[in-house]
Amino acid sequence: MRHYLPGLLLLAFSTASLAEIQTRELSYRSTDGTPLVGYYAYDDALDGPRPGVVVVHEWWGLNDYAKRRARDLAGLGYSALAIDMYGQGKNTQHPADAKAFMQAATANAESAKARFLAGLELLKAQPQTDGRKLAAIGYCFGGRVVLDMARQGVPLAGVVSFHGSLATTTPATPGSVKARVLVAHGEADSFVSDQDIAHFKQEMEQAGASYQFNRYPGAKHGFTNPDADAHAGHGLDIGYQKEADERSWADMQAFLKHVFK
Repeated sequence: MRHYLPGLLLLAFSTASLAEIQTRELSYRSTDGTPLVGYYAYDDALDGPRPGVVVVHEWWGLNDYAKRRARDLAGLGYSALAIDMYGQGKNTQHPADAKAFMQAATANAESAKARFLAGLELLKAQPQTDGRKLAAIGYCFGGRVVLDMARQGVPLAGVVSFHGSLATTTPATPGSVKARVLVAHGEADSFVSDQDIAHFKQEMEQAGASYQFNRYPGAKHGFTNPDADAHAGHGLDIGYQKEADERSWADMQAFLKHVFK
């Protein structure tokens, strides 16, 4: 038996080394014909289907940050897809371009919903995804997107908005919100007014939604993204805050465990 032990250890080590986060780009289309590019991540050390989470990017587009969050979710045991709301996976580092991309993507509420649903269907189609357990998270622009999907009754267990816009052109109506909602908001976010917050809470309560609104002291818009400080050089009132980033990520983990229980 001692003769075979080194070989067995080597085999076990080799197998473990192959178990890691797998990623790939997936091409797909919205129902309006827009070509889209998704970034899919999952942990191949896990067997069988697991809950799926859609990641919606900031107004910069499907960049490395959105992809990193998909990998982070995969590391937590989820099947994660960072979707493309702009088309062809385009992204930018200039706020003027980002604003133009965002305005084009939100000009038509039905088209925006169609692009989200196309990404959701792509995630459901992955063999690692349990199609009965789905959620979505979004950052900045993506936060607004996932909140709007909840408002419109998209069948999700939960949505999480990180420093997202709370205003909408498609407000919730009584009974329309099926998903549980978590908002992670920086108290120093100058992009979201006190009035926006009050209107959002009133909207959720009138709709009968199950929602949670978490505030993080001193956190500016973009507080989860380490690149926010560099983008602030364009005159944007944004910035990274490590404590708020870590606290909001922990809050999201607890929230997802609850909605997927």
